[in-house]
Amino acid sequence: MKVYNTLTRQKEELIPITPGEIKMYACGPTVYNYIHIGNARPICVFDVLRRYLEYRGNKVTFVQNFTDIDDKLIKKANEEGITVAEVAARYIEEYKIDATGLGVREATYHPKATENVDEIIHIVEQLVEKGFAYAKNGDVYFRTKKDPGYGKLSHMPLEELDAGNRIDVSEQKEDAMDFVLWKAAKPGEPAWESPWGMGRPGWHIECTAMIRKYLGETIDIHCGGQDLIFPHHENEIAQAECCSGKDYVHYWMHNGYINVDNRKMSKSLNNFFTTRDVANKFGYEPIKFMMLQAHYRSPINYSIEVIEQCQAALARLHTCRDNLDFALKNAIDTVGEDEAELKKQLEARREQFITAMDDDLNTADGIAALFDMARDINTVIAEPRSKDYLEFAAALFDELTDVLGLLYNRKNQSIDAEVEALIEQRQEARKNKDFKTADEIRDKLKDMGVVLEDTPQGVKWSLAK
Repeated sequence: MKVYNTLTRQKEELIPITPGEIKMYACGPTVYNYIHIGNARPICVFDVLRRYLEYRGNKVTFVQNFTDIDDKLIKKANEEGITVAEVAARYIEEYKIDATGLGVREATYHPKATENVDEIIHIVEQLVEKGFAYAKNGDVYFRTKKDPGYGKLSHMPLEELDAGNRIDVSEQKEDAMDFVLWKAAKPGEPAWESPWGMGRPGWHIECTAMIRKYLGETIDIHCGGQDLIFPHHENEIAQAECCSGKDYVHYWMHNGYINVDNRKMSKSLNNFFTTRDVANKFGYEPIKFMMLQAHYRSPINYSIEVIEQCQAALARLHTCRDNLDFALKNAIDTVGEDEAELKKQLEARREQFITAMDDDLNTADGIAALFDMARDINTVIAEPRSKDYLEFAAALFDELTDVLGLLYNRKNQSIDAEVEALIEQRQEARKNKDFKTADEIRDKLKDMGVVLEDTPQGVKWSLAK
């Protein structure tokens, strides 16, 4: 597999530090509010990366943090008259609801910044001892110009980085480009004891500490949104490598932005949407599909038209899988002479899928391979097929949709028996020319969200998409 490495600006073969094992970290949310659809993109994309790496036989240790101490949480807590811990706990639970809705698996570890303050303080102490950091009135800053490699991720020399662009300028700093590692406590804020007095961690140091604690000093893959390249990830590299003297990350992977109606998403433009807002209108799975139907490094555009197209595309995949279920109920015993060749055709689609995903996680082409497979299957099962072929096709279709994390909300199998019984009653009523009862049963099924389709093999049903 090859991945595009932001550090080198080229595709590189993914070679794990330990063969067959991947240490992977993704920056998680700052838990002061619901996640917006921009936050949802890296959550979905890098969940699929993890799934695919495991599918290809790797053991993946995946860490995604929660930033649970930050100016935004403190502001939210003050506005609501509750503690920062209460704000964090609430929105961690809301995140879990959205992540589950999106079909995203839990990380191996979900550490919180507040649970790792001792590790953070230890790293800051080491940076001070080595002369890479200095304390001023309870704050501790990193000496950016002392790091000769600073700027290598964003590919901008230090002298070209604009001190006014997302840089916290303070009179206490030796240089405007220096960034905070530890913040002195302010009245009413959560704080921890440290060698520099009561205070709390800076943002950038949190991820470095959690990576070091849960994955080690050097990891394989670090993921996140494109907006995190500078200053967050640039600063992570600086503090981590100056502390350990080792490479921090071998492969940096960043996803592109999301626009709304072809404009940058922002509250000032009134085009800011939380994932929950969109899911309440269209469901979670179309959001997931939208994140995967374009290459992860490309910008994508959210609009009503786009999400409706995603709904329609997903319906085609669900229909294919429902068709397979129905065909299996009507499978024949005889294996067709052409079925060995038809199995090879499906295996070729799997190889098409793997080729796409091996090329820098090209989910767009991977999904295209899945739709090609769906078309092949639908064409073949238009006539009765053997159980052997149908089970093979279903298993392969499930294999690929599972890698993509799609079709995780398939119909609730627990209502199968009830629906089948009602359909049988309807068929019996029609046979007896009791059309009033047959119509009543059809209406009842419709109220249950069940769609009926008469086919040469019998009545087929599915839940309305």
